[in-house]
Amino acid sequence: MMRPDHEALIVIDVQNDFCPGGALAVEDGDAIIPRINALMADFATVVLTQDFHPAHHASFAAMHDAAPFSMIYMPYGPQVLWPTHCVQGTTGVAFHAALLTDRAQMIIRKGFRAQIDSYSAFFENDRTTPTGLEGYLKTRGVTQITLVGLATDYCVAYSAMDAARLGFGATVLEGACRAIDLNGSLADAREKMRAAGVRLED
Repeated sequence: MMRPDHEALIVIDVQNDFCPGGALAVEDGDAIIPRINALMADFATVVLTQDFHPAHHASFAAMHDAAPFSMIYMPYGPQVLWPTHCVQGTTGVAFHAALLTDRAQMIIRKGFRAQIDSYSAFFENDRTTPTGLEGYLKTRGVTQITLVGLATDYCVAYSAMDAARLGFGATVLEGACRAIDLNGSLADAREKMRAAGVRLED
C-alpha cells in the first residue's frame, strides 16, 4: 500500500561489511533485505545511507594499535574503535547485491571525514556537522520517516533520535533491523529512542 507523500523511508547502511561475511558483520544482517525491498515500493521518497570511510579513518582500531570494540575519547566524545570496515574502493563498502538500490532517490554517504565518525544519517558524531539529509527531506515535504537497516543500536538509533530532535515523526521497524548489541547497547539504544519520542514497531 502506497504511503502518503509526506512519509519517507530511510534505509541505513545495508552494506556488504555489515552483512554475514563482512568485516563488521551483524548477525542475520542480510535477512532483513526482502522486507526492506518490499517497503521501498510503498514510499515516494526513499533514501539509502552508506558508511563511506577512508582507509585511515580515526574510528578504526588499527589506527590506534588498539583492540577492536575498545573505547577511546575523541574531541567530540567517546568513540568505539571498530574493525576496519566500509572502506572506499572496497567490496565491503558496496550495498548488498540483493538490495534494490534503484528504488532510492538519494544516497547519503557518511563517515568520509577521516577525523570524525558518523553514525547518524543527519549529523556527524559531533552532533552538529550536518549531512544535508534534513534539508532534502524538508524540501520534499517529508514530515514522517520510517527507519530500517543496520545496526539498530548504532546508526539506526542515532538517525532516529536525530530525526525526532529535528521535528520529524520517527518510527523504527525493529523487525527490519538487526543489532550489534555490544555490551548491552541494544537495550540502551531502545531506552534512549523511546525517551526521544521515537516509535518502535515490529
